[in-house]
Amino acid sequence: MQNYDEIIKKELYNTKYGRLFVGDSVELSKSYLCRYYKNKFNLIITSPPFPLNNKKRYGNLQGNEYYEWFIKLAPIFSSLLTDDGSLVIEIGNAWEQGRPVQSLLHLECLLGLVKNQHADLRLIQEFVCYNPSRLPSPAQWVTINRIRTVDSYTHVWWIAKSDFPKADNTKVLRPYSKKMLRLIDKKKFNAGKRPSEHKISQKAFAKNNGGSIAHNLFELETLDPSREVRLPHNVLSFSNSISNDYYLKRCRSDNISPHPARMHSGLVNFFIEFLTRENDLVLDPFAGSNTTGYCAEKLKRKWISIEADSGYAHNSIIRFEEPSFDSKLKVSTHLGGDSVRKQT
Repeated sequence: MQNYDEIIKKELYNTKYGRLFVGDSVELSKSYLCRYYKNKFNLIITSPPFPLNNKKRYGNLQGNEYYEWFIKLAPIFSSLLTDDGSLVIEIGNAWEQGRPVQSLLHLECLLGLVKNQHADLRLIQEFVCYNPSRLPSPAQWVTINRIRTVDSYTHVWWIAKSDFPKADNTKVLRPYSKKMLRLIDKKKFNAGKRPSEHKISQKAFAKNNGGSIAHNLFELETLDPSREVRLPHNVLSFSNSISNDYYLKRCRSDNISPHPARMHSGLVNFFIEFLTRENDLVLDPFAGSNTTGYCAEKLKRKWISIEADSGYAHNSIIRFEEPSFDSKLKVSTHLGGDSVRKQT
């Protein structure tokens, strides 16, 4: 087991609220986090490497090797979470090698994670993140043979150690529709029993609660152009490819390759505000460009992020150099500072 001094040498930078380490997340979790942060994290939110057929630079295992690696995360995550803490994992679909058949691997991983006998975890709710700006994939079957449709969504699994993890959906309300605002204003609607046997009271739509309850489908772009996207205020209604993001602008201007599998900042904001409070502790063990740390910092949550690729870790410093963002960034000189940022 690595000692404390060796671990600290892996810290690339720290801010007012958080720290980013460069290294293997499983190794660092076992040797450092499980020792000093056992049962301390209120939220673990991450997008681990997907089980893709083609190897990516950011690293990804395949098949049974991926499954075995994934389910071994269960006891680690369980030991790090508070009793009312949550684990949120975003993961995409996988396809069988050389076949137009969707793999069951991601579902097997979910079942293996929550059924791991060394971790007391359960699936609280599944969310779907729809993003029509994703490139057509799998390309062989979508754009070449044209026998499949575009894979345009990812799964987001909300998992916890308790049936009742800390959560408050009033913190992530959607804006009311124009129709609903009219109902609230007029206080006149068709009350009574519906064909579904639900009973609508006379006061059901009379009170303005500040917004409607969020759905478990995130439209990063509208499904129907004729209506307005009503995402919670803290979920930004644009896709990850939009060019007005400071991180992407800096990557272009500095000739840096951005991380190819960034988590959507609006998605991270949603779960941080839904499942935590100010000064709670958030972990992202597969940080990538450190969207989680950036969002947690803005929302005044304490955070720890881990990224195995030193280049992507160094590039994530850009997020905390945003002019309007007073992050009190301190970069460790012993890990090379700006000198190892990866160029295109």
